[in-house]
Amino acid sequence: MRRRQLRIALFALPALVGSVLMATAPAGADPAGSTATAGSGRSHLEDSESVRLVRIQLTGADMLDKVVAAGFDLEHGLRRVPSGIEGEAVVSTEQIAELKAMGVEILGDDEGFAWSDEADGGIRALRAQAVQPAGHEATVRIVRADWFTTKGQGFLYVEARTTDGQQTNPIVTMQLENDSGAGTTFGFARTMSRFVDSGQYMFHRNLFKLDTRPNQIRVTSSTGGAATGYVSNWLEDGPPPLTANPGYQSDFIDGYKHPQQLYSRAEEIARQYPDIAEIVYLPNKTNGYQRKAQATIGGTGQSAVVVSSAAWGHEGGNDITVEFVNRPGANLPLTVEVAGKAVRVLLATDASGAPASTAAQVATALRTQSQGLIDRAHPYRTNTGTGIVAATSGPVALTDFLDQKRAGAPEGEVPRGPATIPVLRIGKHRDGRNPGVLIQAQDHAREWVPATTSLEAAERLVHNYKSDWETKKIVDNTDVFFILSNNPDGANYSFYNFASQRRNMTNHCADDNADPARRNSWGVDLNRNYRVGSGHDGYAGGSTSCVSDTYQGPEKLSEPESKNIIWLVEKYRNIKFMMSVHSNGGQLFWQPGAYIADGRITTPRPPLGDEAFYWQSAARILSQVKAHRQTVVTPENVGGSSDVLYSSAGNVREDLYHNYGIYAFGWEVGGSVYNPATGNWQGGSFQPAWVGNPELVSGHAETMEYANGLMEMFRIAAEWGKDNKKPTSTLVPGGGKYSGPVDVRFETSEPATIYYTTDGSRPTLESPRYAATEFREPGQVFHVTETTTFRWFSVDSAGNIEQNYDPSNNDTRNNYRTATITVAKQ
Repeated sequence: MRRRQLRIALFALPALVGSVLMATAPAGADPAGSTATAGSGRSHLEDSESVRLVRIQLTGADMLDKVVAAGFDLEHGLRRVPSGIEGEAVVSTEQIAELKAMGVEILGDDEGFAWSDEADGGIRALRAQAVQPAGHEATVRIVRADWFTTKGQGFLYVEARTTDGQQTNPIVTMQLENDSGAGTTFGFARTMSRFVDSGQYMFHRNLFKLDTRPNQIRVTSSTGGAATGYVSNWLEDGPPPLTANPGYQSDFIDGYKHPQQLYSRAEEIARQYPDIAEIVYLPNKTNGYQRKAQATIGGTGQSAVVVSSAAWGHEGGNDITVEFVNRPGANLPLTVEVAGKAVRVLLATDASGAPASTAAQVATALRTQSQGLIDRAHPYRTNTGTGIVAATSGPVALTDFLDQKRAGAPEGEVPRGPATIPVLRIGKHRDGRNPGVLIQAQDHAREWVPATTSLEAAERLVHNYKSDWETKKIVDNTDVFFILSNNPDGANYSFYNFASQRRNMTNHCADDNADPARRNSWGVDLNRNYRVGSGHDGYAGGSTSCVSDTYQGPEKLSEPESKNIIWLVEKYRNIKFMMSVHSNGGQLFWQPGAYIADGRITTPRPPLGDEAFYWQSAARILSQVKAHRQTVVTPENVGGSSDVLYSSAGNVREDLYHNYGIYAFGWEVGGSVYNPATGNWQGGSFQPAWVGNPELVSGHAETMEYANGLMEMFRIAAEWGKDNKKPTSTLVPGGGKYSGPVDVRFETSEPATIYYTTDGSRPTLESPRYAATEFREPGQVFHVTETTTFRWFSVDSAGNIEQNYDPSNNDTRNNYRTATITVAKQ
C-alpha cells in the first residue's frame, strides 16, 4: 500500500488488516429463578434443569457476537481453530437447543477435555534479530518465531502472513520447516493453519512440540513466496524472582477472601505500617449488596403478576406480604387493602360473580393503591397480562433472596447497603513525586484469584520493606494503589449466592426482565462501562441487553465503580501504570481493546515505541510468573486484546491509556497449564480449588506466581521513574550512495517512538510516526527509489528525547538525526 504520495516515490510494505477475537467458558450455574404460585406461602426458587459442560464450535467472531448478545456467557477461554472458534459452555438441554438453532455446533460433553498441541497464536517482543525484516516486494513475512520450554517440554510457535492470504480460489496454504540447530538443514515440513475471522484473513500460525531448539525456520507459500527467519527465546532468560532473595517473605494468603476480609486487611496494613501505607476512600459508594423484595404470583402465564417492594429487602421489603382474595358477590370492584406490611388485593367480579381482574389490572392497582409499599408491579416478562388472576391460598411473602445462600458459602452475614471502597496506597513518598501504579482487581465478581494475587503483592511490599533491598527500592520509588475488589457487591453475591456472578448487582432492567427469576442475570459489566471504544459508539463486545453478562450499562460511566476509577486517576496524576487483573484466560494484553465489527476497525493502536515498551514489560512480567512453577503464558496470548482475546467495548484500559497516557495492561491470570503426564494443555477455572494440584490447577499456586509478576511490574515502574537516559536511533542500512532503489528501516536502542520527515522540514511531534508493518509486527520498511533525506528524532517511554532535541518550532539548534539516501539515476 502506498504510504503517502511523495516526489521521491517512497513506499511502505503492504498492510494486512484484522484482529483476533477470543473468549472463555463460564463457571458453573446456580438455580436461576423464583416464582410464587397460587397457594404458596413464600416465593421459592424455580426448579432448575440440570446443566452440563459442553464443547462448542462457532464459525467466527460474528457468530460469537450473536451468541453473547443472546445472553450466553462465553467470556473466557475460547480458542481459535482453522474452522472457527472452539470452547466450552455450561448449558441446559434447552439452551443447547437454542445454540443449535443459532448455528452453533455442539461437539460433545467435556470430559477431561484438553487443548491439542496445535495452539493458535503468538507473540514475541519486537526484536529485529529474531525475524529478518522483509523487503518491500516480499509476499511472505514471518511475524514471529518463538521457542519456549515448560516442565521439560519444548515448543515452537510461528506466525506468518502472506499478501495473498485473502485469496480463496484456491485457498493459499503455507508450509513451515525448521532446522535442528545452527548449521543443520531445513526439514520437518508441516502445513500451517490459516485463520480467517468473519471473512478477513488474519495470518497463518501454529504451536508445535519440539525436543530440540531450532535456529531458523522457513515458511513457503503455495503462491510461490518464501521467507526465512531466526528463532528467538520466549521467557527463557528471566532473572530469579524476588522470592529467591535470602530471607524474603512471601506466601501470606491462606485462602480466598471476600470483600469484607480484603478491605479489613487493607485497613489493618495501613494501621500497621503508617510510614509507608495509607487508605484512600473512593468517593462514590456502590449501589450495594441489596435487592428489592419480590415475588412472581400466579405462575408465568398471562395471569402472572410480578411484584417488587419499594423498600430494599433488608429495610422492610422482606416483611411485606401480598394476597389475592376472591369475594362473593357480583360486579365487585378491584380494590387494595393495606394493614401494616400486609397487602390484600380484593379481586373484582363480573355480573355472574366470577373473578374478573386481569393481571394488568391487578398490577396497576398494586402500584397505585399499596400506600407506597409496592414499587413495581407488572405482568410476567413480555406478557400483556390479559389472563384472569386467581386467588392465592394465603399471603405470599416477598423476599430479596439474599438470605438464600448457595452451597459452600462462607459463614456469616454480608453487610447490606452501599459500600465504600478503600484503596490501599503503599509507598514511602506518597506526594506525587514517584510514578504511581494502579492495581485493580475483581472488576468481575466471580474472579477470586485476582483479589488474592493483589493482596499477596501488597503483603510482600510491607513485610519485606525493611529486610529486602529490592523491595525497599520499589517502595521508595513508586506509589502503588491497590483496589483489592472493585466490585464488592457482585463479589459478595458470587461468594454467598451465585458463584458465577460476573457483574455488579445493579438492576437496570425494564419490566420484561425484572422478575426475580432473572436476578442472577442483572448487573453491569464494569469493564464495558468506560468511554473509549464504547458499545454506545458502535464498538463490539458490549451488550445493550440488561441480562447479558457483557451489559454495558445504560450510558458511559453509569456505575459508581467506574466513576471511582476516573476520579482516582484524575486526582492522582502521578499514576502512570495500571494493571486490571482478571481471570482465568492466561493472557496479558493492552491496546487496542475494541473494534467496530463492520470492517474490524480497532481503536487507535499505540505508537510503535509504546507497543515495544509493552512487549518488553510483558516479557519481564511473565518471566517472573514462569519462575514460580514453570507456568508459561504462551506467545499467542500476549498483545493487543482485540488481537489476542476479543473486542471488549468500553474497557478501562482504553480509557486510561487514551485519555490519561497511562500504560494500562489487562491480565487474565490462570488459564491453561501444560500437563506433562498427558502431553496436553489443561484449562483452569474462575474459582479453582485453593490447594488443588500445585503443578496444575490451584488457586494458591496461581496467587503466588502472578504476585511475582505484579512485583516485577512495580520494578518496571520504579526504573521508568528514574530513567533519564536518552534513546538513540539509526536508519538501516544508513545514508550513502546506492546504485539502485533500496529498502530502509529505523532501529532504536530501546523502545522509542520515531517522528520523521522526508520533505526537508524539521521533524516535530506532529510529523509522521514510524509505524509497524502491521499489527504484531516490527517497523515498516521504506522502499526508496529516488534520493531522499530523512530527518528524525526518537522519544522513549519515559519521555526522554534523543540528543536533547526540542521538537518545538522555536528550536533553532536542529540537532535532530539526519541521513541522505542517494540513489543513482538509472
